[in-house]
Amino acid sequence: MSSAKQTIQPAKSGQTEAAHNQAAVLQSAISRSRPASNSIAAVIEALKDQFGDRCSVSESVRLAHGKGESWHPPELPDCVCYPHSTAEVASVMSLCHEHKVPVIPFGVGTSLEGHTLAPLGGVSIDLSQMNNVLQVNAEDMDCRVQAGVTRKQLNEYIRDTGLFFPIDPGADATIGGMAATRASGTNAVRYGTMKDNVMSLTFVNAKGEVVRTGTRARKSSAGYDLTRLLVGSEGTLGVITEVGLKLHGMPEAMMAAVVSFPDLDSAIQTVIQTVQIGIPIARIELVDEAYMEAINNYSQLDKPVRDTLFLEFHGTENYVQEQVDLFAELASENGGGDLEWARQEEDRNRLWQARHDAYWAILAKYPGKQGFTTDVCVPISQLAEIIRYVREQVEDSFLDAHIIGHAGDGNFHMIFCIDQTQQDQVDEVYRVNALLVNRAIEMGGTCTGEHGVGTGKLKYLRKEHGDEALAMMQAIKLACDPENILNPLKTVAV
Repeated sequence: MSSAKQTIQPAKSGQTEAAHNQAAVLQSAISRSRPASNSIAAVIEALKDQFGDRCSVSESVRLAHGKGESWHPPELPDCVCYPHSTAEVASVMSLCHEHKVPVIPFGVGTSLEGHTLAPLGGVSIDLSQMNNVLQVNAEDMDCRVQAGVTRKQLNEYIRDTGLFFPIDPGADATIGGMAATRASGTNAVRYGTMKDNVMSLTFVNAKGEVVRTGTRARKSSAGYDLTRLLVGSEGTLGVITEVGLKLHGMPEAMMAAVVSFPDLDSAIQTVIQTVQIGIPIARIELVDEAYMEAINNYSQLDKPVRDTLFLEFHGTENYVQEQVDLFAELASENGGGDLEWARQEEDRNRLWQARHDAYWAILAKYPGKQGFTTDVCVPISQLAEIIRYVREQVEDSFLDAHIIGHAGDGNFHMIFCIDQTQQDQVDEVYRVNALLVNRAIEMGGTCTGEHGVGTGKLKYLRKEHGDEALAMMQAIKLACDPENILNPLKTVAV
């Protein structure tokens, strides 16, 4: 692979001398080629001695670990290893630090912004076999798990305790990966994101040292909040190996529903009013008309092909009914149709599985093409305006666009299916995505509500955060990883 380089943009006049210096240091750190072949060979030989069959150089295994579920072209690591403990991760990290070989953490590969790519080669640490639930404290409503535990596995394990873990990004992602990308999903409007539900972490730093952050206490004022620093760091500051989580009581009653509207504005106005008057809705998902048709076909539903909200209410029987009645009144005032209810667990699961399978529904509509999904988040009052704006931008486009999102917190996605061998289609997707992201930032929003930065959103960080804040992020990266071996060229390496 050819030398991989990134360019630090010139600082504006208001940037401090320290920021200039940090930018220069970062440029020096990241402007380099792959590690020398003898370094890679030494690392692979040592890992094979230690891990045996749990270290692979197979091309098919490397390919599976050099991509996610996104449009980014694969970039393969030199080998993949499968540790079973924090101590084994530490030994891998120490070895790679000695030889200055990159390390890319890997969960189950559901990322959408190129987080698992290996642009400089190196070692992919697959944490999926670290999948033990270590501790459940039902009375305190918390638990501790290894990073490879998936959210569905955790909820199945704690089902009999009357507790559940609510963060639901759709994919059955690992808890470690969800923490690393600060994941959220359909339940975020009520239960928050990973940053609100991670209490503590164990991670391995760039030198191979084991670091523990946080406690089981519900709050603390002791020192810097290293837990929150690692949550969302995307493997660039350390390899997360264990996660302490808040759990929540399983609601006495759950009720799901779908309701259709004459247009997106009516649906979004209903969402805004729901949030403003304080209905504690658990999920409120937006699906546009074109997307609804694809979901019906893929999941064998028969819902109206209109702009639609998917909903879920949690609480006591009486409280849920109060929420439902109030929401139904708001929806009706905005032209919504009758709510179609899913009261039984199997019916709710079928409904939400259809929503979670929405990405695959679009791919099925365009066989042979690849999905390109955008991800922005704006203040909820701006949601209708930005959707109108981006729809206007694609009116004359030769590509079809489909809108879906977590409307309750202003996060939505526009999804295209393209043939990546056709440059005109690639250019058009990039054009629309840039318009959307830049407009979101101008509205006080963010370039990514939940997918993370990876490589795909690198170029937008300076506009969103400014020179000084970005320089501070880069300084933190260099302080924690001066050799830039932890998931290099990602997240803040702009």
